[in-house]
Amino acid sequence: MVLEVLVDLCILISQYSRYFIVIDDMRSDQWSTIKSAFPRDVSSRILVTTKIKSVANTCSSTNGYIHKMRRLDEKHSKQLFLKEACPVEYSEYMGPDLAAILKKCDGQPLALTTVGQFMGKKSWPTGHDCEDVCNQVWFYHLQSGDDTLDRMHQVLIHDYTSLPSHALKACFLYFAMFPSDHPVRAKRLKRQWLAEGFVRPTNLCTDLAAENFEKLLDQNIIEPIDVSNNTIVKTCKTYGMMHEYITLKSLYENFVTLFDGGGLQPKNARRVSLRHNTITDGATLNIDLSLVRSLIVFGEAGKTMLNFNKYQLLRVLDLEDCTDLQNDHLTEICNLLLLKYLSLGGNVTILPKEIKQLKLLETLNLRRTNVKILPTEVIQLPHIIHLFGKFKLPDKAINDELQKFLTSAKCKVQTLAGFLVDESDGFAELVGHMKKLRKVKIWCESSATSSKLTTLQKAIQQFIHDDKDASNDPRSLSLHLDGCSEDFLKELKAPCYLRSLKLQGRLLELPGFVTALRRLRELCLQSTKLTADLLSALTNLKHLQYLKLIADELEEITIKNKALPRLLCLCFVLQRPTFPKIEEGALPFLESLQLLCEDMDGLYGIQIKGFTRLREVTLDIRVTNGTKVNLVRAVKEHPNKPKVLLLKRPVPPEVYLGGASASFGTTENEIVNCSVLSEELVQETDTQMPHDEPREQVQETDTQMPHDEPRERVQETDTQMPHDELREQVQETDTQMPHDEPRKRVQETDTQMPHDELREQVQETDTQMPHDEPRERVQETDTQMPHDEPNSVFSNKGHLVVCAAGSSIAGNGTMAS
Repeated sequence: MVLEVLVDLCILISQYSRYFIVIDDMRSDQWSTIKSAFPRDVSSRILVTTKIKSVANTCSSTNGYIHKMRRLDEKHSKQLFLKEACPVEYSEYMGPDLAAILKKCDGQPLALTTVGQFMGKKSWPTGHDCEDVCNQVWFYHLQSGDDTLDRMHQVLIHDYTSLPSHALKACFLYFAMFPSDHPVRAKRLKRQWLAEGFVRPTNLCTDLAAENFEKLLDQNIIEPIDVSNNTIVKTCKTYGMMHEYITLKSLYENFVTLFDGGGLQPKNARRVSLRHNTITDGATLNIDLSLVRSLIVFGEAGKTMLNFNKYQLLRVLDLEDCTDLQNDHLTEICNLLLLKYLSLGGNVTILPKEIKQLKLLETLNLRRTNVKILPTEVIQLPHIIHLFGKFKLPDKAINDELQKFLTSAKCKVQTLAGFLVDESDGFAELVGHMKKLRKVKIWCESSATSSKLTTLQKAIQQFIHDDKDASNDPRSLSLHLDGCSEDFLKELKAPCYLRSLKLQGRLLELPGFVTALRRLRELCLQSTKLTADLLSALTNLKHLQYLKLIADELEEITIKNKALPRLLCLCFVLQRPTFPKIEEGALPFLESLQLLCEDMDGLYGIQIKGFTRLREVTLDIRVTNGTKVNLVRAVKEHPNKPKVLLLKRPVPPEVYLGGASASFGTTENEIVNCSVLSEELVQETDTQMPHDEPREQVQETDTQMPHDEPRERVQETDTQMPHDELREQVQETDTQMPHDEPRKRVQETDTQMPHDELREQVQETDTQMPHDEPRERVQETDTQMPHDEPNSVFSNKGHLVVCAAGSSIAGNGTMAS
């Protein structure tokens, strides 16, 4: 079939000297097959729409541009909904509260239009049941048989059924265990998938959970929320209507049971999600808790649900968000012999020694507890892999039995994040024996003696020892020097290896071992003041890709030509704007520059034009308007037209109940969209729009044409405009033709929406437009995420432009453009 289309395409194209072709909704990698059909003609363009990131990346493989569509903000979501639901004569009528509906629709135009039409049939806004429908759980309406909702329901069904395997579908349905507005840690999900048995490591792939997670991201049916500097997704969630669909699907197939006020209680529950005090102590349950395999609690659970003697098959017990968990419950929990994943919160302060009975336990998360002492029985569990918290060992805990266990290579611990070092014996004496460790987090307290720091130095030396064959080794070290001297770090010697290193303390100079680390990729340094000597030493790290510097201020330094030749992302988090001078030719591959300083007033001499591969620049949202305007002007003159991102007020890192930062150097970010109205005015719109948004559109300027050649531009029209203007035109203007020559117009309409609504406008004009016309767009996305996260594509194949955009909208947040 593809070959037949290819032959027909070749014949058709041969009849024209110029062409503009739209390939809508490409769902597999067919570009490599058909691209040879297009002749090399710099005056022609191809627009490809897709909702699959890997397809978009393939289409844009050569000098391409990938553009991600955004979701509507609250204001314009409301306007679009009311346009469909509310008759004109009732436009001034004070109708029911729309908060619940707008939350479910999640800024997705097809969802808003469909639900608006559905509510219009309910005689919005005066219908007697309109307010009740607004406040009810919406997922049951999807299978109500209503023709209005059926179209959206079919889109959701297709997105789910197109997932290639049963295991991937099970992983996706598991999102129904979490509330729709609750961002979920990616690693939390993956470890629970493994504990449930949805995925199992094989000889060909040892991390199937990570592979399945990437597949869901690639399909754009889950949304990244927080992304680290190295582009790893840290938290995510599903889209509004897609979450409603998988909730319905999970309930229908008895995959998940919810206690959220809906009263849906099948007798034989396998996975239970309890949300916000919906089970009272006197409630009568019809569920056989002995069959439950996973239990996740948000808020207060009550005595009935926390009676763990009733559970027999639990594999996943996630109580980190449970507010009424007590120490007394742990004795019963220690009898759950099949448990593989255990996360605790509430008022837990101590772990009983009976925890040694959990022989199958793989993950123990104590970050939300007040547990200070970790029983040695935990370390001796035969299958424990991941330990999270901030703890130390009991006094005189290091005995012959423990040392024998560790030296026998039976210890499987890979993640130890983390432990305290003070004047007592502890983990520092044991780390050297944990041969499978890959991630270590350490807090050094001011009470740590010199002998204990010497012991710690030896343990770190063993951990970072370079085996030379560890090219893909993910070893990382996070070291917090809370009031203690960092002098012991000077004793660390080469050969040494780490992929990621975080250092926090009073860093007057860069420890010598840092520059000796083989192929160090990620480095985060935090200190009150970073000295010029330290900063100069950093420029010698030839393999560094991600660098984050957190300080009150930086001393003056000049980053020389050819310094940091592989750096992709550079982040400054400063109290005072003291940025280094950067010579032209330094940081030649820099793609993401983050200048996070709220007191910035101007760009302080930073010349972004020297970064020829720059894709995005991030500022703190609290900088002055003048700073934003100056950056906009600089971006206009940059050949790449990089995105300008504003970082909203950071959410403080997750805090242990014990009072220590759970995640040094991390910043939970929220992005707001900024529309460039002119060089004098920058308007901020708080939308918190996800990255892989419902509509995708592409903007491109052909820089390879001669200046006298008519250039073409596909320009994005703001989808946040009033809804009676939400149309898209593809208009081609031949700048070489006489003024009386008819112009051509190509109009593309979303194939999944009525022709009279929500069209997108892509206007082609001469790229040599006057400088006072804004060309760049300040686009919303996670500031921690470089450019490789997009959903849509604009590729220039020497002469071709390929654009990709999403093909459907509802749960996956994409639609044709």
